[in-house]
This record gives sequence, C-alpha cells and structure tokens, in this order.
Amino acid sequence: MSLTLSMAAFALAASISPGPVNIVALGAGARHGLRPALRHVTGATLGFCLLLVLVGLGLHEVLRYWPGLTQALHWAGVLFLLYMAWKLARDNGQLGDGRPTRVPSLLDGAVMQWLNPKAWLACVAGIGAFVGQGENTVLWQFTLIYLVICYLSLGCWAWAGSAIRRYLDNPRRIRLFNRSLALLLIASAVYLLLG
Repeated sequence: MSLTLSMAAFALAASISPGPVNIVALGAGARHGLRPALRHVTGATLGFCLLLVLVGLGLHEVLRYWPGLTQALHWAGVLFLLYMAWKLARDNGQLGDGRPTRVPSLLDGAVMQWLNPKAWLACVAGIGAFVGQGENTVLWQFTLIYLVICYLSLGCWAWAGSAIRRYLDNPRRIRLFNRSLALLLIASAVYLLLG
C-alpha cells in the first residue's frame, strides 16, 4: 500500500469513528439542518488540521516535558463533554418555544477538537506513524489528506443528523434524541477517565 493510501486509511478510520465531535455534528444536523451544521464541521476540521500541524512541528515534545499540561487538557476535555451532555439532557425539545437555539459555530468546532483527547491521540499516533522523521513535505501531505477526509467524515455525520430531522417532529422525540446523545457524550467522558 502506498504512503498516501495508508495516510488516507488512517485519517478515515480516525475521523469517521464515533466520538464527541461526530456526535455534536449529528445533533447539529438533526436540530438545525445540514447547512448550519457545516459551520461546526468546518471549524472542527480546521481545528484538527491546525493541531495536527502543530504536533507535527514539535508540540508533542513540549507536552512530553510538561505532563501537567497534558493532564490539564485531558480534564478540560472530560469536563467539556460532561457540560455538553448536561446541556443536551436539559433541553426541553421545544422547537418553537421562543428561545433561540444556538448552532455550534466554527469556533466551537475548532475548540472542541483541541479539548478532544481522541483528536490528540489521532494527531500523535498519525505523526508518529507517518512523519516520524520530521519531513515537512510529508507533514503537509498528511494534513491535506486529513483536511479532505475529516471534512467529509464529519459532514457525513451532519448529513445523517439532517436526514433524521424529519422524524424529530415533536418535543418528546427531540428530548429522547438529545438525551441519547447526552448518554453517548457521558460514555465518551467515562471512557476517557478509565482509559
């Protein structure tokens, strides 16, 4: 298998597999439709690619010297997941109750990636596997491949959310959907605490 195909397979496996960013993309698509959810998808993709480049340029070395920073990022990620789960669980499911619902923004997506331990693991593992010798051209190739695959993978989750949107036509179903997403986020947080 060529290096490019190996990079693409790694990027696809890491990007399409369920995780907190994917769950938010699914929820944003279901709640607001595909087009608004793509802002979150774009931000998450760009945030991940920036993280990938910085890890490739040496950020992983900084974290190795300051393990406390790694722990702080880990705990911030867990707390962020629990906060999002709490917000979803508290949502009343009313679509027209007069309260505006906020679509996850471009910045939300980017910040979420930086607080997402799955993203950090994917960056460190990917850099170790494909850019171990520090070749900048390989780093940029990997980042470009990841940009396309991550965007399309997260976009699939947002599209899936928009496809089930028509089934979420009453507050009871929306509450059930939101609480299911909240449970998935809590499971992600517990996995991070135990793993």
